[in-house]
Amino acid sequence: MTQTDKMLSRKEGGVGYLTFNNPERHNAVSLEMWEAASGFLEDFARDENVRVVVLTGAGGKAFVSGADISKFESERSNKEAVDRYNVSVDKANAAVYDFPKPTIAMIRGYCIGGGVGLALCCDLRICTEGSKFGVPAAKLGLGYGYTGLKKLVDVVGPSFAKEIFFTARQFDAKEAQGMGLVNRVVADGELEKYVKDYADTIAGNAPLTVKAAKFVVGEVVKDESKRDIKRCAELVANCFASKDYIEGRKAFMEKRKPAFTGT
Repeated sequence: MTQTDKMLSRKEGGVGYLTFNNPERHNAVSLEMWEAASGFLEDFARDENVRVVVLTGAGGKAFVSGADISKFESERSNKEAVDRYNVSVDKANAAVYDFPKPTIAMIRGYCIGGGVGLALCCDLRICTEGSKFGVPAAKLGLGYGYTGLKKLVDVVGPSFAKEIFFTARQFDAKEAQGMGLVNRVVADGELEKYVKDYADTIAGNAPLTVKAAKFVVGEVVKDESKRDIKRCAELVANCFASKDYIEGRKAFMEKRKPAFTGT
């Protein structure tokens, strides 16, 4: 296990785990935590054995509850400090959103503000029945720009995005699932096993197919002028030219589980 004071990283089989470890503050995220997160994600991206990454929060009370407001005086008290903080947050969020492998937000408890932003950067969101979601920007006078709001609108649509921001209230897990904010809601005691099984299932599938699907869906939600259709076609062609495509067909005919290598 690699770790800094407030961030933990570990690998289990084909799954990498990134844990926000600031439970006394509901895993509020400071500047050094965002910077450490970016470094861990770079390691996961380079490691060919890691096929899926799970992001979660320590302590059982929260996923991530946004920025560490106690650090605002030291980290966000003037324009230069705000700019540095925002660059680090944007870099970490982009590292998750643009990550080449599938990502799962494993959510228990509070997922607030920047926590919602981080969860939206993941491909899938799985939470417990007791989880709570909210963006309290309108209670703090904070402004959210185009990039952050687009991610929310892409997931829940414009009407629910407005409701989340206009009310600034907390939504329970059932409401979050109804909006499409989370993919699955599971019983509190089943979260780790459910996410592990999901991650292992994805890790056992053909990596080139999963990679192509992730990239193509990412292009679909971009403005048409910014889509890389050529790269989409290349990634699909790579699937059909792969050893894994041969292995998948053989395994199907032989009624056995395929052993994919990502080649």
